[in-house]
Amino acid sequence: MKTEDFVPKKAPDFTLQNADGVSVSLDDFAGKKVILFFYPKNFTPGCTNENCDFNASYAEFIKRGYALVGISPDKVESHAKFKDAHSLKQVLLSDPDKEVAKAYGAWGIKKNYGKEYEGLIRSTFVIDENKNIIKEYKNVRAKGHVERLLKELC
Repeated sequence: MKTEDFVPKKAPDFTLQNADGVSVSLDDFAGKKVILFFYPKNFTPGCTNENCDFNASYAEFIKRGYALVGISPDKVESHAKFKDAHSLKQVLLSDPDKEVAKAYGAWGIKKNYGKEYEGLIRSTFVIDENKNIIKEYKNVRAKGHVERLLKELC
């Protein structure tokens, strides 16, 4: 489905812990636009590049009124180390049970070298001030994704 054919829908609510062990919910961003991105694992090459790209463009997204929130199944402690190692500014949330990923359709069957398995599907959701998903990007490639978002949104 093309993003221009996308029909807005209500974003699923969530409450997850951030890298400091503090509970963060979608309601905490009420009245703000949110770029919610799901990525598979801290400290892997693609996920590190994607997070560093978001971090490098952090000021531009904030200037345009977007909060940046990344979610992965990693534990809170891993997020803390990851944020510290790369001086990341965006919020990182821990979804160890993958419930939020499932609610957003970012968990499912993947194919790699002809084999199917269940896993996190790298996805990004643009949520408006009223908690509606207005754009979604599924199965994105880490490389160039943030640049594409900047061109389309900013």
